[in-house]
Amino acid sequence: MTATSGMGARLMGFGVYRPAKLLTNEELGRHFGRAVDWIESRTGFLTRRVAEEHETVHAMAAVAASEAVHDSGVEAHEIDLIVAASCSTDRKAGVAQQVAASLGALRAGMLDLNAACAGFCYAVAVAADAVRVGSARYAVVVASEKMRSLVNPNDLGTSIIFGDGAGAAVIGPGERSAIGPISWGHDGGKAPLIRIDDDKRWLRMEGQAVFRWAISAMHPVALAACERAGVTPADLAAVVPHQANLRIVDVIADRIGATHAVVARDGVTNGNTSAASIPLALHSLRSQRAISSGDLALLIGFGAGLSWAAQVVRIP
Repeated sequence: MTATSGMGARLMGFGVYRPAKLLTNEELGRHFGRAVDWIESRTGFLTRRVAEEHETVHAMAAVAASEAVHDSGVEAHEIDLIVAASCSTDRKAGVAQQVAASLGALRAGMLDLNAACAGFCYAVAVAADAVRVGSARYAVVVASEKMRSLVNPNDLGTSIIFGDGAGAAVIGPGERSAIGPISWGHDGGKAPLIRIDDDKRWLRMEGQAVFRWAISAMHPVALAACERAGVTPADLAAVVPHQANLRIVDVIADRIGATHAVVARDGVTNGNTSAASIPLALHSLRSQRAISSGDLALLIGFGAGLSWAAQVVRIP
């Protein structure tokens, strides 16, 4: 396959997987001796999705990817690349490999990456660049997380935050402006603020420090992504931040100044699903018809590493 002069890349379809089991604030309140209102005030979440044992990272990813392929109208044999983002997989075999096998995408290249909560944005950028240069015509991007498997059930700070799920998108050729240039980076010196401990392998997080970092550092990243895409916040129909918690989401959205945009709040019912939170939120906005085909949406992911990424995309 050779590159086409002026070729761009666009989103073509979405798919998701949401586990049926819910973990409510009432359950968490009883366990930790906290009021329901206390939990909601600190997270903005009412419920979190919890994957059962059979709902593995790769199984959830396969369902979401299949739905995205169906939504796009692309055939499995046409898929040239699968990029999977996850920070919670426990399998030695890659998630992208499992998705390819499930889809029957026999010719597809496969790539797994881990940029934590920014993973979906990283994966979109990698796949879109592959389409632009002609390395792939159609690519599947999937983010799947089983974050509850990393959470100590007796740790208040993480138990009230994280949930499970998967989201996917298909990327194919389109206008150059349909997926804008990515603005990405990291602050490695602060990486210990979100970490896996060396003993039980539980996820640990310094919540207040992460909150202060996110609300101060992320809106400049979002504005840089808008500038690189050649748009202003006023042009945006949607702002889709990683659903870290809704206090962070609201502050970042306010500081971006996208006055005409709907702000994704999918975390209310799904919790923080790390890399999966942005595609899950996009799918919800589209399903609710809060956004329309052709609208511009700003995606911004941030989390462990501390890594971040943002890009402007056009809704299919």
